[in-house]
Amino acid sequence: MTFRETAQIEFKEQLTNTFLKTVSAFANYDGGTIYFGIQDDGTVNGMPNPIQDCLTIEQKIDDSIDPTPKYTLEIRKDGVIILEVEEGLYKPYCYRNKAYCRNDSATVEVDRLEMQRLILEGSNRSYDELEATTQELSFTHLEKELKDRAGIKDFSLDTLRTLGLYSKKVGYNRAAELLADVNQSFGIECVRFGKTISQFLDRETIEHCSVLEMYDRALSMYRKYYTYEEIQGSRRETIQRIPEEAFREAVANSLIHRSWDIRAAIQVAMYEDHIEVTSPGNLPRELSEEEYLNSKISVFRNPILASVFYRLGLIEHLGTGTFRIRDAYNGAPVQPRFQFSEHFLTILLPVTDIQYDFTETEEEIYKLLSSGMTLTRSQIDTITGYDKQQTHRALKRLMEKGLVEKIGSTRSSKYKKV
Repeated sequence: MTFRETAQIEFKEQLTNTFLKTVSAFANYDGGTIYFGIQDDGTVNGMPNPIQDCLTIEQKIDDSIDPTPKYTLEIRKDGVIILEVEEGLYKPYCYRNKAYCRNDSATVEVDRLEMQRLILEGSNRSYDELEATTQELSFTHLEKELKDRAGIKDFSLDTLRTLGLYSKKVGYNRAAELLADVNQSFGIECVRFGKTISQFLDRETIEHCSVLEMYDRALSMYRKYYTYEEIQGSRRETIQRIPEEAFREAVANSLIHRSWDIRAAIQVAMYEDHIEVTSPGNLPRELSEEEYLNSKISVFRNPILASVFYRLGLIEHLGTGTFRIRDAYNGAPVQPRFQFSEHFLTILLPVTDIQYDFTETEEEIYKLLSSGMTLTRSQIDTITGYDKQQTHRALKRLMEKGLVEKIGSTRSSKYKKV
């Protein structure tokens, strides 16, 4: 065999009920294939009675998985049975009242939080559509923003209905609760660091208030540390060390795209040379990292909340926001970066006025990569005429400064400007 068990492939040497957990996992997430008659190490034995075994597999799935997922069965010439399971629409798909997911090549039971997400996905609902935890809500901040930004003169319950924040059936929903003057949501933790991460110069916890207030207060802290006024001739100019448009977009997108069911705050870490905005919850499953970075596809985790931000002019309705962040850095010597992990998404916004102390070698290599080329170290050696040790040291320092990125981990690794 030339393949192995993965998140979408499982081997079963024999037919036992354990395969039903994996059927649940595949139906809940991305689909997958189970091969019956193959050992864990890939050795092919085949099934002793594949036709009867297929009938048994069908019976077990139909009787044990609720609701029944879509699947196909195929018998190979070597006696291996191939069970293809499609990702379903009517989640969660449960085996004995439990839902499962894949963790690398293992199948595990989902936790309570993930079960709730599957239920929402299966009913084609979002978190912000759920009924608010309380119906005693006030909207002073939202009313002011709507009047100032959207030109709405009369604010009433009908306004909230139009915005999708209230219905007769549900009352106020979670989106309304997040926009209310007082709520129990985790908000934004802003920290200004000194020369080290153990040196706290300023700190503000913005929580239990309208997400619009969170946005405004985070913006105020940004302006405190990353803008200053400079007299140029007869005019007084406001200088932005980090483009305000980029920071606005990063914070707004964190508020509307974050997973609000995670009990954690958005982290805004402010350093001398950059800001990191870290949002709880990775990308929606429908959106790949490449699509997030390079396309204008939008998948709103909280569509009602996103719609309100759009009406207020705080975000664009189309696109992920990465384009506006990148546009804000157009022509700058440094560029924003995006980091993804299992539970968080981080946007790094570097200051644009930092003075880098380049050596002659570093400066020449940086200018070379700034032309847009992606090169191996040996290619850089050939173009510049430097020896490999000079190039290696210069590339290492440029990567430490966050200006150059290494792609790959072999001798054929390439380098490009961040």
